[in-house]
Amino acid sequence: MSKHITHWIGGEAVATAGAAPRRGDIYDPATGRVTGQVDFATLTEVDAAVGAAVSAFSEWRHASLAKRSTVLFKFRELLNDRKDELASIIVSEHGKVHSDALGEIARGLEVVEFACGIPQLLKGGFTEQASTGIDVYSIRQPLGPVAIISPFNFPAMVPMWFFPIAIAAGNTVILKPSEKDPSAAQFLAELWKEAGLPDGVFNVVHGDKVAVDRLLEHPDVKSVSFVGSTPIARYVYENGTRYGKRVQALGGAKNHMLVLPDSDLDLAADAAINAGFGAAGERCMAISVLVAVEPIADELIEKIKSRMATLKVGPGCNGDSDMGPLVTGVHRDKVTSYLESGVADGAELVVDGRKHAIAGEDVNGEDTVDGFWLGPTLFDRVKPGMSVYNDEIFGPVLSVVRVDSYEAGLQLINNNPYGNGTAIFTNDGGAARRFQNEVEVGMVGINVPIPVPVAYYSFGGWKASLFGDLHAYGPDGINFFTRSKAVTQRWLDPSHGGINLGFPTNA
Repeated sequence: MSKHITHWIGGEAVATAGAAPRRGDIYDPATGRVTGQVDFATLTEVDAAVGAAVSAFSEWRHASLAKRSTVLFKFRELLNDRKDELASIIVSEHGKVHSDALGEIARGLEVVEFACGIPQLLKGGFTEQASTGIDVYSIRQPLGPVAIISPFNFPAMVPMWFFPIAIAAGNTVILKPSEKDPSAAQFLAELWKEAGLPDGVFNVVHGDKVAVDRLLEHPDVKSVSFVGSTPIARYVYENGTRYGKRVQALGGAKNHMLVLPDSDLDLAADAAINAGFGAAGERCMAISVLVAVEPIADELIEKIKSRMATLKVGPGCNGDSDMGPLVTGVHRDKVTSYLESGVADGAELVVDGRKHAIAGEDVNGEDTVDGFWLGPTLFDRVKPGMSVYNDEIFGPVLSVVRVDSYEAGLQLINNNPYGNGTAIFTNDGGAARRFQNEVEVGMVGINVPIPVPVAYYSFGGWKASLFGDLHAYGPDGINFFTRSKAVTQRWLDPSHGGINLGFPTNA
């Protein structure tokens, strides 16, 4: 049955107004078939969602921290109980394998669990008797309605980088998910309602640039959190700040993995496979460039090739698939075009993903021949200036760059305009320590290929990978979704309460 995804405003599903609303097709990437449609918001729907968030804010900001924590704990419990259901939704619209979808939910749940500790996280400072009879203290207060604009590649995890902390801190939320895989956001909205979150605290509007631009300019939206490509991140940052909003805009990446000659090459090869081809390479933290310090390149490439041959590319709903399809046919064709341009630029196409066999012939009885497939691809002898090196391909394409020394590899990474994530593989502690200090990248892995920080640290890169001062979740997330206020007080007379011998409770 074809599904129809509408907006979630004020605690209920709301269809786009008008006789002929604009809509987008939802695909099953494994079959290439249209499985439903999603409404695209007009200005009316965006304004209604913001209005619901404004109305809910006056109550939610004054909810006790105990009440907020109770709702968050309940949401966490519901999401954990129903994670398989959500993972299946993600697989059906994004295409990633079920285990990978469960993994993204687990990482999102970490942020929910972090936000459950909001009473501890919002504690301010206090100085008694700063001057005679005067105390000074600080408090953190919510911003108001906040907007989140999230990408297609992690339809559950990336929104959960932001909204648990925003809600726990007392804000209200308008989420604009990717129109390519919108159902996960709707599922999360329903869980929030079941968890007891007041109507209007969490809203979802679907759509395209019309919805984005209205959120950026709307005077009642106090902040914008965005994850996507660097050009759009820059656009969101420039326009959001122009309208006086607080903005954190996380952009693209070209993540390098530096492999030194002393490293365990089997470990490095496994890591290159996992980080390069997981989620079909559609990760901002994917390793897309392997920097091999000679003389190990030939041996390392052979190890990677042998592992690539064993990967099962097939429908994400099949339990034995290692890698699923790309999200859309248009994106698959764009990624495939880099195979041609890479060869034209002089790189060596070692493994051509277009020739990789597709495991599994059908999904629920439907043929997969028209799915958006591209197998794992490997280039050697790639150099800066080639399109396969310069561009964020966002697909299962791994490029090997050969260098003669650690210094040359470090310089290559630092010269890249992106600075999201990087990794070094070595058994030399001194080299690793030097690398972590000298590399100009925001997230660093040492023998860890995808160094996504745990929830109580913060996620974010440097250079063209981040626009704004504060990263996602962790301590930066608390700071982003609250404003600090300093209070100086003096009381000339003591105040007295009445007698009450009962045990004190939180009302």
